[in-house]
Amino acid sequence: MASTALLLSCNAENKSNEQATSTPAATETPADPHGNPSTGQAQPSAPAPAVAKEIAKQLPVDFTFYKLKSGISFGNMDLPKDKNSVFVLFDPGCGHCQQEATALSDNYDRIKDVNVYFVSMNDPALMASFLDSFGPKLNGKPNVEMLYDRNQDFIQKFHVPSKFPANYVYGSDGKLKEYWEGDRNVNEIIKAYTQ
Repeated sequence: MASTALLLSCNAENKSNEQATSTPAATETPADPHGNPSTGQAQPSAPAPAVAKEIAKQLPVDFTFYKLKSGISFGNMDLPKDKNSVFVLFDPGCGHCQQEATALSDNYDRIKDVNVYFVSMNDPALMASFLDSFGPKLNGKPNVEMLYDRNQDFIQKFHVPSKFPANYVYGSDGKLKEYWEGDRNVNEIIKAYTQ
């Protein structure tokens, strides 16, 4: 079966297990749900989604994430256009991601004029308590949102980072201002968010 298994971890190198995606691989047909035996014929499987090799220098116009609390779709048209928008791709179990959320929470007054979007492809159940546990002062703020990326739009349209957390700062004009992967001093983070 053709698939791309993307394993990202906290400050670990990107480990990609890519099998051929240009030619659909064959998989055995499962038994019929009515109990009829399998014909044993191979069926083509869907190709793995393409991933962004380059960092999106301009904010993609066609991404769709989902607000964690409501499930409502969220895309480019939902971004306030009068301030910087920061996308933080994270893993709820990543210690560096947890530390960054805590540091931002402790300095919320310094980032209140920036849109901060925490984006994850992880199970929403794992994401649900992330801000409660690690960024309580960010929870419920109008400029901070937890977004679930159920369709892997981030890695297809923004970028595939090699470390978490990965921060992407876009200006009000939609152009990438700064990007980094892994942990960073909170004062450097806030300076990048607010420039």
